[in-house]
This record gives sequence, structure tokens and C-alpha cells, in this order.
Amino acid sequence: MVSAMSPADAPGRDVRVLSVVMPAYNEEATIAEIVGLVLASPFTAELVIIDDASTDRTVEIIETLSDPRIRLLRQDVNQGKGAAIRRGFKESTQPFVIVQDADLEYDPTDYRQIMAPLLDGKADVVFGSRFLTDRPHRVLYYWHAVGNRFLTTMSNMFTNLNVSDMETCYKAFRREVLESFELEEDRFGIEPEMTAKVARGNWKVYEVGISYSARTYAEGKKIGWRDGVRAVFCILVYSPVGSRVPIRRLEPAVQRLTKSKA
Repeated sequence: MVSAMSPADAPGRDVRVLSVVMPAYNEEATIAEIVGLVLASPFTAELVIIDDASTDRTVEIIETLSDPRIRLLRQDVNQGKGAAIRRGFKESTQPFVIVQDADLEYDPTDYRQIMAPLLDGKADVVFGSRFLTDRPHRVLYYWHAVGNRFLTTMSNMFTNLNVSDMETCYKAFRREVLESFELEEDRFGIEPEMTAKVARGNWKVYEVGISYSARTYAEGKKIGWRDGVRAVFCILVYSPVGSRVPIRRLEPAVQRLTKSKA
């Protein structure tokens, strides 16, 4: 039996076709290691790091890393993960783009299976699913998993996509997909927004299983219940229902409810 050859394994093929967009905020403990892992991938043509006004040594550490593929962009004030991703998308230059968190929850060695459906022309967008896999997982918060599945199910209902992990960081795109819509969300609401806009564009979406090493709040996890509330709002606003019903009128109330007191 002859196994199919992955495009990444094709002799002489240049697979450095990927822009990695990495938002970073106060990640001094992990930034050097994750940058090394990203650059070790045979797919990485450029790494666009958007520092979201870190107050620790994140920028200082990045500036010590010498690789021409690294591009460091700095936000003057903290704007949120979504704002950093939007800027990174606009600054990226390669035919394919993926989002990479600056912690160590997601493993860049998974780029190989994520990129395969893109490189062979089967997919326009690939989600890396933490649930559709037998890869290793660190076991942590039960209610986070419940919340994720609730938001994914709700997103699926309004987009008519059947994804298993809407909130995954690992979303990879052909450049044409990103050029087909404008993103608006500043924080974690960008995940359901991207999913909704991909669905509305009728792009071909694939999922592949990935590993996941969740971290605790003590280790720097930043997402909380306010982001869940915002995600529900975004699922509604960016869905076809949101284009017919004036859900955006609720924006001031949602902002008051989800505004951090920190």
C-alpha cells in the first residue's frame, strides 16, 4: 500500500509560505521558548509579533532574538488580543496566515497537520481542534470546557458550521480569505467574529486535531467570564440574524457588563 505524500514532504518544495501572527502581552516567562518553536517549523516564513503594551520584559527579550523572520510591532497602549491580531493580519505578507498565542498552550509542531489541507488545495481555512483529537492534553478547568462547548454550539447554530472548537487559537487562512472581510473586535470576541465571517463567505473549512497544554490563571491565563459574555454578543451580532435585528443597540450595556474593574 502506497501512502499519500504530504505537500510538506514533496522533494524540493519550499514550504516556507506561512506568516505566524503572535499577539503578546506580559509573556516574559514563555516568549523566548515559543519564538524558538515557531521559527523551528519548516513552514514559518515570517513571525509577526504584536506586543500589546507589555509592562514586563517581553519586548526586551524579543529584541535579543536574532532571526530576520521576526518582525516586532508595538502597540502604544494595551488594546486587546483582537486588536493585535487585526494589526498582525494587515502586516503579514505570506500566502497563508496562522494565529499563535505567545504562551506554550499551543504547539507549533502541529503546523504540519494544519497546513496539509491548505497546501493541497482542499481548504481555505483550517481550525485546530483541541477536542477532535487523541493528542496529549493537560487536564484543567471543567467549567472552561463547558463554556467552550456552549459557545461553539451557539456559534454553530448561527453560522451553520459544524466545528468542534470555535474558540481555538489555531485558525489558519489563505490570504484571500482575510482580504475578503474586515475585523472589528479588540479582545477575545475576535474568535466568534472570524468564525462568523468565514461562514458568511462560504469558504471551505477543515478541522484537524491538535495537542493542548492549558495553563492556569497563576501561570498567566487571561480569558474570563466577561469574555464569554462578549463572545455570546459577537455570535449574535456577526450572524445573519445580527444583520436583520438591531442587536448592536445592546453594545453600551454589554460594554458596561464586560468592562474589567482591574
